[in-house]
Amino acid sequence: MRQLLNKGNILNLADARQVIAAAEKRAEQIGQPMNIAVVDAGGNLVTHVRMDNAWLGSVDIAINKAFTARAFDIQTKDLGDNAQPQEQFFGIHASNQGRIIIFAGGIPVRRAGRIVGAIGVSGGSGDQDQHVAEAGVSGLEG
Repeated sequence: MRQLLNKGNILNLADARQVIAAAEKRAEQIGQPMNIAVVDAGGNLVTHVRMDNAWLGSVDIAINKAFTARAFDIQTKDLGDNAQPQEQFFGIHASNQGRIIIFAGGIPVRRAGRIVGAIGVSGGSGDQDQHVAEAGVSGLEG
């Protein structure tokens, strides 16, 4: 059973560490300390890193971005586009006990076309968070 699970059907701690390392590297390159969280396919936190001098207030945001990306299998920036007034998901941020984040920095993590988890990044601008999250995702693919 263990061999079957480790053939890409799950996101384990070693995978999550790869994602974190790639995201941290990108955050260091842009000079922006970040909070970086990775959740598994069930939306459960696998690991979180708060880089030195990253905002304390961004810890929960990073974790909840990862949760949101997995809960809805969508990038949080795309969910945000659909959550504006007059759009189909307006008000969604108030669901799930307020855990839903509707701005950039949360991305589902895929392996072999299947979503196995998600990353959430917070601590910079929306564009910075998104770029660091994208780097994290590519760290698993590479």
